[in-house]
Amino acid sequence: MAKAVVIGSGIGGIAAAIRLAVKGYAVTVLETNASFGGKMTQFTLPGGYRFDAGPSLFTLPHLVDDLFTLAGRNPQDYFQYQRLPIVTQYFWPDGTRLTAHAAADDFAREVETKLSIPQKKLHRHLEKVARLYHATANTFLHKSLHKLDTYLSPDVLKTLPALPELGLTTTMHAANARAFSDPRLVQLLDRYATYNGSDPYQAPGTLNLIPHLEFNIGAFYPQGGIYAIAESLVKLGEELGVQFRYNEPVTEIITQGGKATGVRTAQGTYEAEVVVSNMDVVPTYRKLLPQQPAPERTLRQPRSSSALIYYWGISRTFPELDLHNIFFSQDYQQEFAHIFQKGTIAEDPTVYVNITSKYTPEDAPAGHENWFVMVNVPHNAGQDWEELIQKTRQQVVRKVSQALGVGLEALITVEKVWDPRGIEADTSSFAGALYGSSSNNMMAAFLRHPNFTNKLKGLYFVGGSVHPGGGIPLCLLSAKIAADLVPVVRSEVQA
Repeated sequence: MAKAVVIGSGIGGIAAAIRLAVKGYAVTVLETNASFGGKMTQFTLPGGYRFDAGPSLFTLPHLVDDLFTLAGRNPQDYFQYQRLPIVTQYFWPDGTRLTAHAAADDFAREVETKLSIPQKKLHRHLEKVARLYHATANTFLHKSLHKLDTYLSPDVLKTLPALPELGLTTTMHAANARAFSDPRLVQLLDRYATYNGSDPYQAPGTLNLIPHLEFNIGAFYPQGGIYAIAESLVKLGEELGVQFRYNEPVTEIITQGGKATGVRTAQGTYEAEVVVSNMDVVPTYRKLLPQQPAPERTLRQPRSSSALIYYWGISRTFPELDLHNIFFSQDYQQEFAHIFQKGTIAEDPTVYVNITSKYTPEDAPAGHENWFVMVNVPHNAGQDWEELIQKTRQQVVRKVSQALGVGLEALITVEKVWDPRGIEADTSSFAGALYGSSSNNMMAAFLRHPNFTNKLKGLYFVGGSVHPGGGIPLCLLSAKIAADLVPVVRSEVQA
């Protein structure tokens, strides 16, 4: 059989391995860590608290289902999920609380009641982003932006008329501020820039299509938590003959005659017709291809934001909170200026709290909750993270305590912290940037590394640092794009 090697078992690498196995390749996945998942891993803390370490939001679940269907399996035999009735609970410093219902009519009524925005105005906005998403997704997300065939596709005929409305020449914030007068709703919509680690005051208005995923399609929760996505896909991959080898970091991509011919680890050499890197594109070139000319313009693109995460066991329950909760800052523009211009954390950061025990009660002891508490922060550039961790922790405790009317500090029973240094060390994400490069200019999508390289045949790239970007859905699409570029060896699906 033709052989393929996948470097890294993040969600993009796992998906690529499955797609290559279906195409007839004998696939080996080489992972540095002791288990699969990349950022999508899990752990427990003393007292019986389970946490998903990284991603916490799940949209476009059909992209996971597609992998099982492709392999001739029934997705529900491996993986179950439910649509969330409430997407997010929002809290503002002025005391406003807003429930973002999944049902568009309920959400529109809530916005009208709390923010005095007419329901029809919000409905028109959501209908517009839905129309633009459907007109552009097949061109910009499902295909390579670096292949001529993409621009000769019939999908382009749907995309072209939508271009004037996409907001390519304005920013997310400017577009949202024109659409709505209430600064709280503008802030809610600006928040979606963080879904790919960008700044709404710099990122193009195109990113305002992201809310479509939550409000028109829905947000979902996998049974057993986000880790269940990776777990179920690894099971599928193993059934298809994929070999997962852990604690075996790749040290070199072997090249010969303008082609990638395999990889090398401390344990040996793996020859392959196809090599797929799920490692961040920067260390892929710097560490695994040091003798090859690197695409310097691409590698030097500004990094996305990172995260500072506090994992807390909380000794009581909060009925007013849901799976996803946001406590907004007073000055959003200053918050992003601190992240992207000053390289630090604002005094009053926005706080995200994810509580999976709301849907999986066994994730915390009875009467307790497991809080994943995240603040958006700059990538690692040598900041004094120990000082920032302690300072930000105080600010987070104060902010959430005030919003909920409790003394939060006394409720924290156990704690773990993950900062940009740890994210870089644990996941090979260059500088701890969660999404590779940021999308803070109108050409960012085209400057992101493609899913292949013209310099080396047989070498492909997947994951959050390459096209189409970070987050679970886009990483899955990166695997589809890359695998579609690989020749079929044998198309029969193993039963």
